[in-house]
Amino acid sequence: MNIKFIPTILLLVSFLLLFSACGVSKIKSDSKPITHEKWDSLVSKHVTEKGSVDYKGFIQDSTQLNSYLTLLKNNHPNDKNWSKDEQLAYWLNAYNAFTVKLIMDHYPVKSIKDIKNGVPFVNTVWDIKFIKIEGQEYDLNNIEHGIIRKYYDEPRIHFACNCASISCPRLRNEAYQASKLDAQLTDQAKYFLTNEVKNKIDPQNPKVSKLFTWYSGDFKKGGKSVIDFINQYSEVKINENAELEYLDYNWSLNE
Repeated sequence: MNIKFIPTILLLVSFLLLFSACGVSKIKSDSKPITHEKWDSLVSKHVTEKGSVDYKGFIQDSTQLNSYLTLLKNNHPNDKNWSKDEQLAYWLNAYNAFTVKLIMDHYPVKSIKDIKNGVPFVNTVWDIKFIKIEGQEYDLNNIEHGIIRKYYDEPRIHFACNCASISCPRLRNEAYQASKLDAQLTDQAKYFLTNEVKNKIDPQNPKVSKLFTWYSGDFKKGGKSVIDFINQYSEVKINENAELEYLDYNWSLNE
């Protein structure tokens, strides 16, 4: 390959990734807030408190999962009838439920990253457009980056969106609900930081998840540092002058 073309290729790759993640706009919908009882029942049955997922169990209950996904597909959140918390709970549950569906459709698989689609080194599993909600087509990147991060100023969502991997924050074994969303997100953040497989919080030598460097900008909003954010939810407090070290990310399936 001619070296002089490499910057152009890298620029094209960056553009495609940005377009894929953020090329989403809110659609017009008159839907009313839905119940997440079916998802709540499924995750309480097939997900442990620590977040281990029984994908074989989900496959056996595929009829119930598909019924819940149909409910999601027919009811796109809107500002007219849905509160912000109702919208955010919907999108968090949708992200997690469609991720489980994606794994089920390719099971058995060792890692979500083994599911390939599109152009190598450009498209990833998170760019597969397999989600249709009231006529709008989405991939997982669209939901996480083009909707959740774009429209809801809430860094704790990084502990709620589950990427079906061991190093991810746990898949919660209850559905997110608007009525208790703040408490659920706080609990997810605290639980994630106490998990020594994913974070080793030490006052002077902290080793933390790569989530804190990948999305550092989200955790620094309001003039805070990443350490400031962690200390809000961690029982062990990190010294302000400590240097964060980032742990390797384990993409093995969370089963």
